Amino acid sequence: MDGARLMNAAIQLNIQPAKLVECCDSVSFCLSKGLAAPVGSLVVGTHDFIRRAKRLRKVLGGGMRQVGVLAAAGIISLTKMPKLLELDHQHAKLLAQGLSKIHGCEIDPENDVQTNIVVFQLDPDKINIDASTFATILKNEYQILVTVQGKFRCRFVAHYMISKENIEYVLQKVKQVLENNKK
Repeated sequence: MDGARLMNAAIQLNIQPAKLVECCDSVSFCLSKGLAAPVGSLVVGTHDFIRRAKRLRKVLGGGMRQVGVLAAAGIISLTKMPKLLELDHQHAKLLAQGLSKIHGCEIDPENDVQTNIVVFQLDPDKINIDASTFATILKNEYQILVTVQGKFRCRFVAHYMISKENIEYVLQKVKQVLENNKK
């Protein structure tokens, strides 16, 4: 299983991560997505699977030396950061609620936001701007990053470095950009 967002799912569902993957033979788990480790991933599986994975890594020339500092960061990420993921989810919900009140944004905060990812549509019947132009303006003028996922579809992601004040700033600037591009 690709476990990149495993912890976010576990927090949202209020269950242990192990319960989510109990039917999987193996899980790859990224420590930098959501958990804020500088680098690193884990591969988890049966004893035999891990033995074969180690052998394959060695044959292919994978591996690093002197990784204790990185491993320490990974341990901190696993022990401290999951508690903060709920705050990321709250910030995403707050962002979605604010976006739903802005002319030209289409999102249902209660149903469209489950974790820390906020996907919304720009309504071409209400505004004269597409997602690409919208993202360019936010980035170049306000240092706000939004991912373009289609002609009128955008995505924000809340993470541990995003504060409530940051959310308020983003909402203010999104409103400003869309007001300036109203039909």
